Amino acid sequence: MKFGDLNLDPGLFEGIQTMGFDIATPVQEKTIPVILEGKDIIASAQTGTGKTAAYLIPVIQKIIDNPGDKGVKALVIVPTRELAIQIDQHMEALSYFTNVSSIAVYGGTDGVLYSKEKNVMSGGIDIVIATPGRVITHLNMGNVNMKSLKYFILDEADRMLDMGFYTDIMKIISFLPEKRQNLLFSATMPPKIKELARKVLNAPEEINIAVARPVDKVLQVAYVLFEKQKLSLLKYIIKSKHLRSTLIFCSTKIKAKQMAGDLKNAGFSVEDIHSDLDQKTREKVLKSFRAKTLGILVATDILSRGIDIEDIDLVVNYDVPNDGEDYIHRIGRTARAESDGVAITFVSQDEQNRFASIEKLLGEPVFKARLPDHIGESPEYNPGRYMKGGNKRRSSRKQSFRNKGRRKMR
Repeated sequence: MKFGDLNLDPGLFEGIQTMGFDIATPVQEKTIPVILEGKDIIASAQTGTGKTAAYLIPVIQKIIDNPGDKGVKALVIVPTRELAIQIDQHMEALSYFTNVSSIAVYGGTDGVLYSKEKNVMSGGIDIVIATPGRVITHLNMGNVNMKSLKYFILDEADRMLDMGFYTDIMKIISFLPEKRQNLLFSATMPPKIKELARKVLNAPEEINIAVARPVDKVLQVAYVLFEKQKLSLLKYIIKSKHLRSTLIFCSTKIKAKQMAGDLKNAGFSVEDIHSDLDQKTREKVLKSFRAKTLGILVATDILSRGIDIEDIDLVVNYDVPNDGEDYIHRIGRTARAESDGVAITFVSQDEQNRFASIEKLLGEPVFKARLPDHIGESPEYNPGRYMKGGNKRRSSRKQSFRNKGRRKMR
């Protein structure tokens, strides 16, 4: 299903296009039409399957179609502040060309941010993305009006229950209008989730999504390193492989511009592509890359889904992507048609937790290659605990374990 087939608001569709979205993921294809019909849903979909856009896109569309009274129209409850921020950033990108507004509300912040949250919500905001404790505080203090609420979303519901938020969820629901559309997303469906669904949802449509997997023809490799080592390693890899086409993904357009400049100064044939470029320029760059007259393309994460090019020899994740779906989509660029491909990911200390989550989604660890000697020593791969002040080599015992069953990079 293409997003262009959904008859969406032009502003919303422009936001979707700007993000590089064209074809819906399985969870989006199954849930968006159901949500637009006004039905409650309970969906089994892991992080990294595109579920955030699966509920944001139809909710934004419905708010545009039925703006209603001033006040909160949709409430998204999530287990952590990091997820609240991430979803709000996704929301900002999708709704950029519309009048639909949002705010992320979470604990662990100072009184200044609390006052800002209070002022924004009392002044009228369309969508609130919040952690349970913080939104309960605002509800108890009368800082937010839920009378206009029409859509209630629970994201990562199983994780919230594991963290002991059941009572908080029911407390939040007590402040909401009885007549509303409910959307529940959970990676797993244990009995406790089904029990919650019976209490919260009204005749829901049940949707189960299998997690996508990378194609077998992609050789996946990761380098664990310090952030300052990334550019040197990238130059070394590009020089040593003599590839016709290399696609590099960065987390921000500032980094993409800077990297393209550094690579140009080093004598490489390279261009960058990001949201600051107009459509005509982006098409020109992509045309050169497809024709192999341009050897290296540096792209921002936001445009990763919009690049559909055959026969890319190497994909480099210069920064670890935010979720598994982006990772799978990116590395799939390098194994198209009958060709094999290689995908390399640079994993700095601050990115280890994120990469470990991707490995969990994949169901197996990604091969960790040893840094070339001239690049320097690498940090230990130890997600959950950053190394403090040490440039230690991996222990021989850990190195031996990692070497078992490894595939040599061609």
